[in-house]
Amino acid sequence: MSHSLRPLRLVVLCCAAAAIAGPALAQPQNPAQPQNPAQLQNPAPPAAAPAPAAKPATPPAGQPAAQAPAAPKPAAKPPAAAQAPAAAPKDPIVATVNGVPVRLSELEVAQQSLPPQYRSMPLQAVFPALLDRLVDSKLVVQEGKKNKVTEDPAYKKRLAFVEEQVLQDFWIQREIARKVTADKLRQRYEERLKSMPAEEEVHAKHILVTTEDEAKALIAEIKKGAAFDKLAKEKSTDKASGAEGGDLGWFKKSDMVKEFADAAFDLKKGQLTETPIKTQFGFHVIQVEDRRKAPPPAYEELAEQLREEMAREAVTAELDLMRSRAKIEKFNIDGSKPEPVAVTPAAPAAPARAPAAAPTTPAAPPK
Repeated sequence: MSHSLRPLRLVVLCCAAAAIAGPALAQPQNPAQPQNPAQLQNPAPPAAAPAPAAKPATPPAGQPAAQAPAAPKPAAKPPAAAQAPAAAPKDPIVATVNGVPVRLSELEVAQQSLPPQYRSMPLQAVFPALLDRLVDSKLVVQEGKKNKVTEDPAYKKRLAFVEEQVLQDFWIQREIARKVTADKLRQRYEERLKSMPAEEEVHAKHILVTTEDEAKALIAEIKKGAAFDKLAKEKSTDKASGAEGGDLGWFKKSDMVKEFADAAFDLKKGQLTETPIKTQFGFHVIQVEDRRKAPPPAYEELAEQLREEMAREAVTAELDLMRSRAKIEKFNIDGSKPEPVAVTPAAPAAPARAPAAAPTTPAAPPK
């Protein structure tokens, strides 16, 4: 592949993981394969067949019988099977590029730069494409070092910026891990529940039709004993709920349009609307199945929201503290010092107006 196409490949390989995400890479174990690898590597030698016993020779006459030969020593035990191989290293080398090793931990870090849907996949699922991407990356790095890219001032400036970003990210994540613990998260959840008053919910069914007369006719039929579910399936223009007999499940007042919600929450359990309810969708016939106080949200429903909220609070508090201890000077966009802002003294308050003098009562004229 030409050098001109390599940058394109770096981009394409990032998304190529989707193509290999389905099939698992591990092949099923061959049932005929020995379960103990040591048995395959060091098979025990077969035991030698015992030699046939020699017939005792008859001594010539006049000679003493030879002593019986000593019992043969037992055959040496075959060497024990070799021990199982040592466990694989925790961070194995998975490739080399011109002699430079690529370790598994590097792929684990690289996986976090993939789109979210690939980060949660098992590493094995994206391993081949990710390894190719990392090999290409190593080749580019080696080429850059050979051409002394690391001595370029622009490179050094950008590297310093990236280093600060990584340091900032590590600090933030460490602070969050230190301050947003499981116990504190559970405590925040309990506190949040206390501040969330239980809302009322109703479980209702409805039939939606186009005209008021149709709705009135349906109410009359239901009062005469017709099955609500059957009429909803046959007559309702809301096909989704109609297929379920008009069932809308549990809902809060804020979940529905005002006219519908007001009518439904005015009904008691088992009660039917006496008149059609008009909304922007048409005319409704509503029947309430049940009422209840809504159960509080489960911990799992709020955990992520609370974690983000607590993380934001923790980082903000730390930054505020650091700012209060630091000496910070800000300058204009051209680097010059900003002109001090003249503080206009507040105009003195107008003196309170003296109260008007009471009119003098003229003396009575002499009589």
